[in-house]
Amino acid sequence: MKKTITIILYLASLPLHATEPTATDSTSTISSHFGVDVRGGYAFSSHDNVMELLPDDDRKETHSAISAHLKYSFSLNNKKSRYPGVYQGIGVGITTFNDARNVGTPVSVYVFQGAPIVNFSDRLSLFYEWNFGASMGWKKSDGEEIYSNLTVGSRANAYLNVGFMLRYRLNSRFSLMAGIDLSHYSNGNTSWPNPGVNTAGARIGLVYTPQGEQQDTSTPFRRSLSFRPGFSYDLTMYGAWRKGIFSSKSSDYYTPDEDLVMLPGHFGVAGMNFAPMYDIRHFFRAGVSADIQWDESSNLNKYRIDGTSGDYIKFTRPPFYKQVSAGLSARAELVMPIFSINAGIGYNFLGPEETRKCYQMLTLKTYLTSSLFLNVGYQLHEFSKPSNLMLGVGYTFNAKR
Repeated sequence: MKKTITIILYLASLPLHATEPTATDSTSTISSHFGVDVRGGYAFSSHDNVMELLPDDDRKETHSAISAHLKYSFSLNNKKSRYPGVYQGIGVGITTFNDARNVGTPVSVYVFQGAPIVNFSDRLSLFYEWNFGASMGWKKSDGEEIYSNLTVGSRANAYLNVGFMLRYRLNSRFSLMAGIDLSHYSNGNTSWPNPGVNTAGARIGLVYTPQGEQQDTSTPFRRSLSFRPGFSYDLTMYGAWRKGIFSSKSSDYYTPDEDLVMLPGHFGVAGMNFAPMYDIRHFFRAGVSADIQWDESSNLNKYRIDGTSGDYIKFTRPPFYKQVSAGLSARAELVMPIFSINAGIGYNFLGPEETRKCYQMLTLKTYLTSSLFLNVGYQLHEFSKPSNLMLGVGYTFNAKR
């Protein structure tokens, strides 16, 4: 898991040296920004029912977190740009949950992007920023040490963060940032346990721009006269691995009153999405996606070998087509230079009975060219139950980036 996330982060950072593929002129310059911030708040598990599967004596309450971050980013200074004020870069942070013995003190490495939402004046603006990367250094649960409600099953976990900040320009080189902050840590259901860890709180930081920053009251969400609406089409292929839970009652995961068995080993997942999307604005597109997925851990009830159970449970291999599900999802996408964030909600109409349910997905697309992108996503069902990662590549036909 750690090696995979590291490779993804490396690949995602490759385009960071490229300028945005929109209209530019000879006066375009790159501004560098160096930032430091401190974040703190309340910590809690994503899924309380998972902890109900643990012995009562193995639960411990740890409800605070604080982290410190160093960041580098760059932005393009160009009055003809469709995306004024957008910045992107790389960062590193260290987090403590005040329980290093049981939880660890994880270090996160991530890519990030932010932009102004609205400018109240030449000095004061409202910004958003997201972070995505890997968090290493967790104390892995092995079933023998003390559990806490922040216990995870991997030493390395995915790290996701979003913040909304007020930015105040002290002068042309220094800006003060302060706002609210949300984070999520998870191994993508690749190891057990994986209840997920969330933090919610506040952040404050300082940004330094050595060459000085030009005053600009425009934002990337204004109308672009050079953009023409129209259709584009995404084709995405992905794969991953996951843990599986077997229920003799064929119900949803993590229901304590069922006969649940955590299946040994890992199971393969592969899928494909085709999404006609309408580019409404240069920063927003929406559409419908046809989603097909094969999950090796699905539809096992009819294939259990009699007399096997617990850690020694065994199954005969189901036919391929009996582990394939298909559905339709509504998609919406925030489009920015290099990166796009795609969110979807859908329903599986075909496939094993246990897969015929509502599912959700969140994906980060890193564009290597104007059309070719890396896909790193995560899929849930019923808005809370983890399903699988979505690691792959895609291509946008008739791209309007």
